[in-house]
Amino acid sequence: MLELADGRITVLTVGLWTLLSLVLSIAAGAAAGVVLAGKDLGNSLAALMGGMYGPVAAVPGILAALIVLAFI
Repeated sequence: MLELADGRITVLTVGLWTLLSLVLSIAAGAAAGVVLAGKDLGNSLAALMGGMYGPVAAVPGILAALIVLAFI
């Protein structure tokens, strides 16, 4: 964690932030799926679909951000 604060991005830093964004995006996608479509599809199906589609934008976004930070 201190490596990112010092301006150094290593393979460990990229892996840690990618894993963290994956876990958080799955949880957030599942919660959003239940809130948005839980009544129509059922809570379990909505959570499953949200958990699958949540990382579609989050993981490439965090990887793009780390690449930009690496070259600044």
